[in-house]
Amino acid sequence: MEGARLPTHLEVTGLIRAAQQQGGFATVLRSGERDAGTLAILTTNSGNNTMLWERLPRLDGDRIFECTKQQDTENKGEFEDYLARRMARDPDLWILELDGPEMERLVAEWAR
Repeated sequence: MEGARLPTHLEVTGLIRAAQQQGGFATVLRSGERDAGTLAILTTNSGNNTMLWERLPRLDGDRIFECTKQQDTENKGEFEDYLARRMARDPDLWILELDGPEMERLVAEWAR
């Protein structure tokens, strides 16, 4: 169904279950607008290699998750500041954290 969009709260629920099935953990860090909120995903593996994934438009019109920010282990404050600015700009933003091995692959394949 072209143009149809899954409500955000259902997509979040699906991602949580998918992460748990892979042996990972998932936490909603911030709830946005229930049906049409933007979803940003943090992936980490026990606090290491933390990345922020957001949907970006492609030339073919699809919107897929791409890594937009990676945490610098020597300057973790910069990553946290970026998240704070992102939340301030978008009150409807959801932030979901997925923790475990292979979470990056789960997110990259989620919208395909």
